[in-house]
Amino acid sequence: MDWESEESKKLIKAVLALKNEDEAKRFLRDLMTKKEINEFSKRLRAAELLMDFTPYAYIEKETGLSSTTIARVSKWLNRRGGAYKEIINRIHHNNTIRSRRGLS
Repeated sequence: MDWESEESKKLIKAVLALKNEDEAKRFLRDLMTKKEINEFSKRLRAAELLMDFTPYAYIEKETGLSSTTIARVSKWLNRRGGAYKEIINRIHHNNTIRSRRGLS
């Protein structure tokens, strides 16, 4: 992956420019197919389940992902410098704050 290409830099800037959930939904809809959005959503769910030490068989059944894809998610989840854990922790931290404030 060439993160230094102009196209990659613009994509990263575009993601960072998103201001709210509605903008994110519309941007992802414009950028990806429904199938791609569904696939990436399932990978994020698999990462959450892996962080809870959920067995692969259960993750396969719940998400429909192959064991190969789950293994790939696990590899990135546990790799130094990966972002799955960081993002999942942020999501769960923000959800906890919202629910404590009665905003969920």
